[in-house]
Amino acid sequence: MSFKVTVIGAGSIGFTKTLISDLLKVPEFVDCEFALTDINPHNLDMVKQVIETIVSVNKLPARVTATTDRRAAISGARYIMSCVRVGGLEAFSTDISIPLKYGVDQCVGDTICAGGILYGQRNIPVILDFCKDIREVAEPGALFLNYANPMAMNTWAADMYGGVNVVGLCHGVQHGAHQIANVLGVEDSELDYVCSGINHQTWYIDIRARGRKIEADELLAGFEKHPVYSKQEKVRIDVLKRFGVYSTESNGHLSEYLPWYRKRPDEIGRWIDMSDWIHGETGGYLRYSTERRNWFETDFPMFKEQANKPLSEYKRTSEHASYIIEAMETGRVYRGHFNRRNNGIITNLPDDAIIESPGYVDRFGINMIEGITLPTACAATCSVSVSVQRLSVEAAMTGNIDTLKLAVLHDPLVGAICTPDEVWAMVDEMVVAQAQWLPQYADAVPAAKERIAKSTVKTRDWDGAARKKVRSVEELREVVGGHH
Repeated sequence: MSFKVTVIGAGSIGFTKTLISDLLKVPEFVDCEFALTDINPHNLDMVKQVIETIVSVNKLPARVTATTDRRAAISGARYIMSCVRVGGLEAFSTDISIPLKYGVDQCVGDTICAGGILYGQRNIPVILDFCKDIREVAEPGALFLNYANPMAMNTWAADMYGGVNVVGLCHGVQHGAHQIANVLGVEDSELDYVCSGINHQTWYIDIRARGRKIEADELLAGFEKHPVYSKQEKVRIDVLKRFGVYSTESNGHLSEYLPWYRKRPDEIGRWIDMSDWIHGETGGYLRYSTERRNWFETDFPMFKEQANKPLSEYKRTSEHASYIIEAMETGRVYRGHFNRRNNGIITNLPDDAIIESPGYVDRFGINMIEGITLPTACAATCSVSVSVQRLSVEAAMTGNIDTLKLAVLHDPLVGAICTPDEVWAMVDEMVVAQAQWLPQYADAVPAAKERIAKSTVKTRDWDGAARKKVRSVEELREVVGGHH
């Protein structure tokens, strides 16, 4: 088989390498064309070298192209994947630092909360540009696979306004399932589950270990006595205890989508764990991403060396993309968890929401399982986030700063911490700081600057409850003994 797969934002080098290595593990796909595109020529050149090395070492007929001309890369493609971070780490740092002045302490800030909402404003215009290219120059009926956060908002915009066949993909469900298998003492392959909700707030509503149904009290007891998870997943365990259902999302992520765990600085320490950024560290993902980027620049030769290994030694990951494409091209059925428009799939969430729920893929495409009802508490939590996402997408599409402020005002964590005046001031400040990535708000910036100059809202110089410094490449090398 020969078709074209395009990766937009291919400069996310590690992730691009994973996605393409997974595809090359499918015997039928060794003859495909992989088109890489990115706005950063330096990263693009590095990733091209890595992928070309894999192809040549394994003597495969696959073709690799790389261009900063996105439209040329998308031209004739059957599958288009996006893993872009609009504004890069520069914009991301203000997603974290400005809300801190108003008392909003985020661990990740890429889904909802103040940072995630602004991230969506930067992404959506760009996603719609991708969709326009896909409609105009990709193969007819091409599938757009979105890996970029904020997952629900990006997929919502592409689905509702982009006019393309789109699916949003995330690996949170697989990661949580791995924990559950570990707690229950079974292999990953012996665990079956139905996980449903919205991205980053998906719930394991039915779990079977070797075919035996697992009830909440057994799962809770397993997590509470687990030597590692009992310390790292305090928020998830508390939610499991109260809701009776385990959430897919890491401790740090989950803590910022709910209004209860990060609203008082003196309480935050109780609910997080500093052994790894993902368990709740202030700005943890920003620090991790910054360290990774700096390391990559320095140790690129090592990454290239790793690409010299034969693919026979490479274990295909649990990322959905290669399995979806394999199912659509070969008819080998795949079951996974996908982000699509609801339209009745989950009975107690709004129809226009982007939900994450089980589906099957075959030659007919992605077919979702309909008629799932979430436990009421799970639906309540998801519904709040859906309302924030809907307002955020509307703001991104209209460039109306008042709609944007209402979106941030309704965010659960922001609302638990800030007064309306503080929210208005915070959004003004964020829009001004990120103006270069927010073309739709260009007209709103001058007035926002004037309001900032006259503002009487008190802010503080605060690093958050649990901030760590970015480590140098030398320090990182010491920590891992030179192995990444």
